[in-house]
Formats: sequence, C-alpha cells, structure tokens
Amino acid sequence: MGALYMIVGTLVALGVLVTFHEFGHFWVARRCGVKVLRFSVGFGSPLFRWHDRQGTEFVLAAIPLGGYVKMLDEREGDVPPALLGQAFNRKTVRQRFAIVSAGPLANFLLALAFFWALAMLGTEQVRPVVGAVEAGSLAERAGLMAGQEIVEINGKPTAGWAEVNLQLIRRLGESGSLEMLVRDVDGDQSQRLQLELKNWLKGAEEPDPIGSLGIRPWRPEIAPVVAQLDPEGPAHAAGVQIGDRLVSLDGEALTEWQEVIDRVRPLGGKAVLLRVERGGEQIELPLTLAERGEGDKRRGYLGAGVAGGEWPPEMLRQVSHGPVEAVGEGLRRTWTMSVLTLDSLKKMLFGELSVKNLSGPITIAKVAGASAQSGVGDFLNFLAYLSISLGVLNLLPIPVLDGGHLLFYLVEWVRGRPLSDRVQGWGVQIGISLVVGVMLLALVNDLGRL
Repeated sequence: MGALYMIVGTLVALGVLVTFHEFGHFWVARRCGVKVLRFSVGFGSPLFRWHDRQGTEFVLAAIPLGGYVKMLDEREGDVPPALLGQAFNRKTVRQRFAIVSAGPLANFLLALAFFWALAMLGTEQVRPVVGAVEAGSLAERAGLMAGQEIVEINGKPTAGWAEVNLQLIRRLGESGSLEMLVRDVDGDQSQRLQLELKNWLKGAEEPDPIGSLGIRPWRPEIAPVVAQLDPEGPAHAAGVQIGDRLVSLDGEALTEWQEVIDRVRPLGGKAVLLRVERGGEQIELPLTLAERGEGDKRRGYLGAGVAGGEWPPEMLRQVSHGPVEAVGEGLRRTWTMSVLTLDSLKKMLFGELSVKNLSGPITIAKVAGASAQSGVGDFLNFLAYLSISLGVLNLLPIPVLDGGHLLFYLVEWVRGRPLSDRVQGWGVQIGISLVVGVMLLALVNDLGRL
C-alpha cells in the first residue's frame, strides 16, 4: 500500500505542478499573440493528444518528469510569412520576459492557493512547551527551563513546534544572537532569552535544530509496553513479544518510553541485559543492540515501539482563519518559504549548509507517498512546498532554466540588442552542465539515504 501511495502521490504532484507551470507560459503567450504549437505534460511518446480551435496540440506523454510549451519561433524552423507576427522571437523584450516569467509565477500562485486552503481548513498544533533541557546546552546557558512555552523566535510568533523548527532553520550555519520569547505554561510571566550562535550547525548533513539547542519537546508519558516489533531487530531476535513491559536495562529501571530511547541511543553495538514483564512474571533477555546512522548520527537500535500516547487538550492548539484572513496567511507562508528556499541554496553555495541536504527524485517520491498517506492537509502542504521550490529553482539565472532566459532578455534590454548566438550557446552549454551536475548530486544523496 505504501508503494501505491508513493507512485500515485508522485504522479499527482508532478502532474499538477508541471501543468500549472506550463499553463502560466501558455496563458501569457496567448495573451501576447504568440502561436502555441504544443502544450505537453511529460516527455517522450504521447499517450493522449488533442487539438483546440487555434491549432495547439495538447499532449500527455509517457515520461512524467516535466513538460514544455512549444511556441512558433523562427530560430526553430521556417515560419510562414503570414504567421511571422505570431512568432515568439518577433515579440518585444517585455512580452518575452512576461511569457517566460509566467511559469514560475504560476507556481507561486499555486502555492498561495494551497496555503490559503490550508489556513481555512485549520490545523491542530502541539503547543511548543519544553519538556526538558540538556545540561550544558545552548538553551540551558540562555536560561530556558522545562515547562516554558516558546512564544516567539526573533519576533516571529510560534504557534506550534513546526513554526519553531522553521524559524530555527532560517538561522542554520549562522553566527549571532537568537532571541527567544518564552512564558510559563501555567502563567502569564514572560521572559526574553538570548542564545548565542557561532557557525551553528554549519555543514551538518542532517541538522536537528531543536535537538542541537538542547531542547526536548514536551510529550505525554508513555508506558514502555511493546506494541510494535521489527522482525529483523534485536528485540525480536532476543524473544521480546508484543505486550511485554520493559522493566529495566542493565539494572536501571525503565518507567517511561523516553527513558528507553535515552538509554538505548548511546549503546549501539553493545550487549545489554533487558528485563521484561510478561504475564505477571519478569524475564531477563540478553541481546546486542543494533546500530543505525553514520558518524555523529550513529545511535543504538532496539527494534521495538509503543502505541502513541494521548495528548491532553490543554497542550493542543487549533489554528484556523477566515477566507479573507487566510489570504494574508497564504501570502506570508508563500513569501517565507520562498525566501527560505533561496537562502538555503545560497548557504549551500557558500558552504554554510551541507550539499547533503539537497534532495532528488527518490526523496521527493518518498515524501509524496508519505504525505498522501497522511491526509489531504499534509499532501497539500507538500504540494505547496514543492511548487515553491520549482518556482525558485526555475528563476535561478542559469541558462536552460527560465531564469537564464530572463537574464538574456535583461541584458538585451540594457544593451538594446540581444547577445550573439555564440555567447548564448556557450551559456546554454554551461547551464546544461550545471543542471546535470546538480541532478546527479541530488540522486547520489537520495541513494545514500536508502
């Protein structure tokens, strides 16, 4: 079932985003009097095709990894004299600029529409209440304490942990002061804290912003009663069964599931003695914990899980907006994510963020499947983020991308004449090399995550 969600989610995501992107080019081209020869969703052999009254061929192709709009252009073939006025290359710089920029703009408008819908649907968020603070951490040195709720970060309100994480991600790789407004969860007393960052998580391959500050979010206590077992995990091999209550690990009592996680994490590859309670009797089970992750991310793995705990109502917050208010919320989220995407690319370029964070088609497919399986809200959120990424990437000033064409048109507008075909050809070759290189890097990263 998971594979089905992944396939369907990916096809729907790519189909919607590519169609909207290309429709932006198509719609503005028509408004500017350009004859559109073909509107294709996908590449390769056509699966379905039809023509409209203006002679445009609409195609659904076999390879769903993009699409294109083909316009009448003297540079790509002979144009009948009667149709010269409808050729793309005959249009003004302003018109060509509008046609090319319409694709990324359509992606931003689509993201805005998704965020608008999500804002009206509303979300249930967990209040960002601190459960524990690690000794010696940045959070502890700043004075953050368990039981406090994070209200703002750098002046931005944080209704839930997702907003906290978003504001922290914006500071990855940076130095300076991080301002946090907190208040007691049971009172009205608030306090401003200053966390001093220095090249914070610079170059980290899988950054954990909240955890790296030494903050552990509050969670309801869950009894260590096994509800899930990995058939290939150490717990199953040692004889642990569904329904067993974990009593102790190497003689240290276990009363809550988080204690199990904390005890197992640093013991990867080590032999331990696990005591469980089954049917009123206690049983000792020797086992060797497995290891997961690489480098600093290595951790012990038991291969057992528990059922989710019940969140008390006072720790949950329902956030929703009316139709008009949702427009502002949609604009805010679209702008924030666009700036964050562009800023992340800049940080990767200058080494402040690891290029290992770059994701390719495999990761996109996995996230598409997971979000589709999770529900409509999560899938719309994923589509909005992906649409913004597509828009931002296409606006980069790299030849073969929309941004590269816009750069050529800008130079033409300043010079009063276009760049020579030779210079544009060099630019296209460089652009192709850059795009292919980035795609290969993203694919390598994806394979490394498998």
